[in-house]
Amino acid sequence: MSPGMAELAGELPAAQLAARFPGRRGGTIGDEALVYPGELVVVRGQTADSPVMRATSSDDSRGGAVPTRISGFTGKTTEDAVGYSALGLIASVLMVVPLLVFGGAAARLTVARRDQRLAALRLVGASPGQVVAMTVYEAVITAFGGAVLGTALYGLLTPLLARIEIRGGPWFLADVWPGVLPTLAVLVAVPLLVGVSAVVGLRRVVVSPLGVAKRETPPAMRFLRVVALLAALAAVPLLGRGVEVGVIAAAIGGAFLCVNLAGPWVVALIGRITTRVARSPARLLAGRRLTDDPRSAWRTVSGVALTGFVAGFIGLLAPGDVVFDGARAELRLAVPSARAAEVTAEVRERLAAADVRAAVGLVAKGGRGREDGTGGEDGGGGDRVITISVGRTGTAAPGSGSGSGSEEPVDVAAVDRARTALEGLVPGHGATSAADDDRLSAQILDDVGTGTVIVLAVSFLVAIAGAGITAASSVLDRRQTYALLRLAGTPLEVLDAARRAETLIPLTVMGGGTIAAGVFCALPFAAVAMNVTGAIILLVCVALGFAGVIGAGAASAPLLRFRHRQPGSPAGLRTGTTARSGTRRTG
Repeated sequence: MSPGMAELAGELPAAQLAARFPGRRGGTIGDEALVYPGELVVVRGQTADSPVMRATSSDDSRGGAVPTRISGFTGKTTEDAVGYSALGLIASVLMVVPLLVFGGAAARLTVARRDQRLAALRLVGASPGQVVAMTVYEAVITAFGGAVLGTALYGLLTPLLARIEIRGGPWFLADVWPGVLPTLAVLVAVPLLVGVSAVVGLRRVVVSPLGVAKRETPPAMRFLRVVALLAALAAVPLLGRGVEVGVIAAAIGGAFLCVNLAGPWVVALIGRITTRVARSPARLLAGRRLTDDPRSAWRTVSGVALTGFVAGFIGLLAPGDVVFDGARAELRLAVPSARAAEVTAEVRERLAAADVRAAVGLVAKGGRGREDGTGGEDGGGGDRVITISVGRTGTAAPGSGSGSGSEEPVDVAAVDRARTALEGLVPGHGATSAADDDRLSAQILDDVGTGTVIVLAVSFLVAIAGAGITAASSVLDRRQTYALLRLAGTPLEVLDAARRAETLIPLTVMGGGTIAAGVFCALPFAAVAMNVTGAIILLVCVALGFAGVIGAGAASAPLLRFRHRQPGSPAGLRTGTTARSGTRRTG
C-alpha cells in the first residue's frame, strides 16, 4: 500500500476498506511510484493460476491497472499522461509569450534617458567600445541582482506552488524545484540575455549619436508586420484534432508573437485617427504621442492586450458546468450470463452478512432486462450486470437509485461495506458506481479549470506589472516634453487626461482585437460554442485588464506631479529649468 492508503485503511473499519485486501502486507510504496503525496494506491500480488490473471483491460471500469507481471512494468506513458502533457505544452505557450514580451519591455526601460546620456558621452569623445562596456556592465549587474532575487522568491514560494492540485492531488516539492544545475543556468542566462539585448539596443547610439541627441524620429514601421499576423492567423484553421500537439503549440505561439509584432503598427494607425478626430487638447496630445512613439505606447498595453488573446483562447475552450451523476448509491457488478443467477444469490447473501440493506436486480449489459434475477432481453447470451441500490429494499429499475422519492440519503459507509463484501466475487470485476465511470472525465475537466486560473493569473500578474513599470518609465523618459508643455501653460490635469487616453484608446482597440484573435485560434479545437463559464472568464478578464491598466496609470501619476512640482521654482518645474539671478533658463 501507499502511505496514504495504509493510513486510510487503518482509520476506517476493516469492513469498509482493509478487508478488500486480504493476505500479508509486503511493504510500502515509495514516493517515486506515486503521482502526488497521499495518492491511494495498492499493488496486489497474485499467484500464476489465479483467475484474476485472466482479466483484460476491458473487464474493470474503475481505471485500475490490469494484472501485469512485475517484469512487465516498463514505465510506458499512459494515454491520459499524454493528454496532460499536451495541455501543459499549450499552457506553457500561453504563459511564456507574455513573459517574453514583458522581458523585451523591461529591457527597454528608460531607454530614452540612457540613449541621451550615452549619446552625449559619444559626442564628447567616448569610443564605441567604452559606451558598449558601460551599458553592458550596468545591464548585467542589475540583471544578475534581479535573477538572484527572483530565484530566492521562487524558493520561498515553492511550498505554496506545490499545493496546487493537478491530477487529483498536490505536488512533491521535488517536482516544482528545477534543481541546482538548471537554477545556476538561469542565473547565468538571464544576465547574458539582458546584456545582449542592451548591446543590440545601442545601435542608434553607436552609429548616430548626433541623431539621438537631436531626438530624430525613427523610421516608420511597415505594413509587413500586419501581413505576418494575417498569414499566421490564416494557418490556424488548417489545424485539426489529428495534428501533432507540437505543431499546434508552434502555430498558436507564432500567431501570439505576430500579434505582438503588429501591435505597434496598429497603435500608430490609431494615433493618426485619434489626432484627426480630436476635439480636446488631451485627445490631441494623446494622438500625437501615439503617432510619435507607437512602440512605447504599445509596450504599456501589450501585456494586457496579449492577455486578452489568452482569455479569448481559453474562454472558448473552457469546460462548461458539467454535472456528473456520481452521488448515486447504485453499484454495478458485471457477471457472465452462465453464472448470473448463482452470483446474484450470493450477492444477496454477502450483503446480508455485511449488514448492508440493498435492492439487487439483474439486467442485460446494455441496461435492459428483468429485475428478478431470472434473465434479460438478450435471450441468455452475453454478460449481465447486477445492480445493487444501497439503502433500498426490494427491486428497482436500473438507474433509479438517484432522484427517487423513496431513496434515503446516501450512506457512504454502507456503500463502502458493500464494495468490500463483493470484492473477489467475480474475478477481474469489481462493484463500480457512476462516479467511477465519470472519475477520469471529471478529473480532467477540473484540472482544465485549475489550469485556466493558473494561466490567466500568471498572464495578468505579468501584464499589470509590465503596465505599471512602463507607465512610470514613460514619465521619466518624457520629462523634457512634459517640462516644455508645463512651461507653455498646459495644466497637469490635461497631461493626466492625455496619458490616460494614450493608454485606454489603444487598449480598447487592441484588447478587442486580441480577444477576437484568441477566439479565432481556438475555433479548430472547440467542440461546442462558448458556454456561460467561458463568457464569464472573458468578462472578468476584460474588467481586470482595464482596471489593471487604469491602476498602473494612477500609480505613476504622483511621479508626474513630483517631477514637476518643487518649492522655490517659479514654474514649479524640477527638471528643465533653473532659477539664476531672477531669470529663468530652460535646460
